[in-house]
Amino acid sequence: MSSAVRAEAGTDLTDLPYVLRSALTLGAITAVVVVAMSFITRFLAGPAEFGLGALVLVAGLAAATFLPGTWTRPRTIEGIAGAAGIGLASTVVFLVIDVAVLQPTGTYTNRWLEVGGGSNWWYHPVWWMVGTYLPWMGAQILASQARKGAVSVGAGLLTALALTVACWVVAVLVHFPGAGWNLGSFGVSFLPGVTLAAILGAATGPRS
Repeated sequence: MSSAVRAEAGTDLTDLPYVLRSALTLGAITAVVVVAMSFITRFLAGPAEFGLGALVLVAGLAAATFLPGTWTRPRTIEGIAGAAGIGLASTVVFLVIDVAVLQPTGTYTNRWLEVGGGSNWWYHPVWWMVGTYLPWMGAQILASQARKGAVSVGAGLLTALALTVACWVVAVLVHFPGAGWNLGSFGVSFLPGVTLAAILGAATGPRS
C-alpha cells in the first residue's frame, strides 16, 4: 500500500510491514479490552458494572477507531485506507488469540453465549466488518482535521461520543428494536455516532 506521492513527509504511512506491526499491537489491545469486559460483566453488577464497563468500552472504541489513523497519519485516501487495513488485520490477530486462548479458557459469560444462540463464533464476521469500519471513520476524521490545520484525537473522540449519546437517546425514545439504557445499546450507537462525526468533519473546513 505504499504510495509514490505523499501529501507531506511523514504522512500517509502505509508500508506493509508497518501496517502489520501496527495490526499486531491493536489486536493485542483488543484482546486486553475484551478480557477486561469479561471480568467486569462476570463479577460486577448494577452501577459498578455500568460505570467501569463504560470506561473500558469507551477506551476500547477510542483505540480501535483512532489508533490506526494516529499511526498512518492520514492526509489522503492512502492513509485512510491504510488505517482501515490496520483495523482489518488487527481483527485477524484478535480472532487468532480468541480461538487459541479466550474461548478455550471460558472468557465469555452466558450472556455472551445467549446472544449468539449458544455459540462463540457468531460475532467473527461482525468483528471483521466493525474492526475495519471504525478505523476507516477515525482516519477520515483525522484527515479532515488535518485540512483545517490541527489534528486532535481528543476533539474527534468527544465529537463522536456526543453524537453517539444523541443517537442512543433517540433510539431508546423512539423504541428502536433492542435499544435500552445499557452498554450494548451505547456501543451499537457508536457506529452511527462516529459516522456522523466523520461526515461532519468532511463537510466543514477547507477542501484540497
